[in-house]
Amino acid sequence: MNPTAGLATAPEVHRQRFLTTEETQRLIGSIYADKNQVAAKAILLLLLTGARRREVTRARWEDVDWEKRTLLVPVSKSGKPRTIALNAAAIALLRTAPSDSASPYIFPTQLSGLFCPWNRTRRRSGLADVRLHDLRHSFASFLVNHGVSLYVVQGLLGHTQARMTQRYAHLAPQTLLDAAEVAAVVIQPGPPKGDASHRLPGA
Repeated sequence: MNPTAGLATAPEVHRQRFLTTEETQRLIGSIYADKNQVAAKAILLLLLTGARRREVTRARWEDVDWEKRTLLVPVSKSGKPRTIALNAAAIALLRTAPSDSASPYIFPTQLSGLFCPWNRTRRRSGLADVRLHDLRHSFASFLVNHGVSLYVVQGLLGHTQARMTQRYAHLAPQTLLDAAEVAAVVIQPGPPKGDASHRLPGA
């Protein structure tokens, strides 16, 4: 008999750390200042696309579709292929990445990895508590805070289950309030200037 049968398991806890706009700019400055620019460009691509670390470090030139602006991940975390959308900044970054004829990879960093360059980068920018995976969280938070739906964010992150994207739902309320304020500006519900009929008694 299993002695733990019937016991409630602790809820799964997801660490949430999102970069602010100011922190993002500090981080980008530190990325460009690093001595290992191959790794630095890989780190910047993580921030620009919300991709997982292995999806970038194992990315091959043959998987880039310049016309459709996508990067194919032959085998994603789910075990299925997926495509990463490449925005204009990501495309520009890839065009400046040096191509090594001896390696099929865009960022041939597999042997040394990204940890050391990333550790230098985050500490130099005063963000020692930020993990590499937090760049993915920050990418999602930027989108949600600018009104992009969770459904679209789910597609961009490659989540197979909506509950994985729901962790960002708490970011949406302020965006919704800001959107609602637009209606108030357009409708302008206040009384016309000089209209005494709308004055409160005793005013």
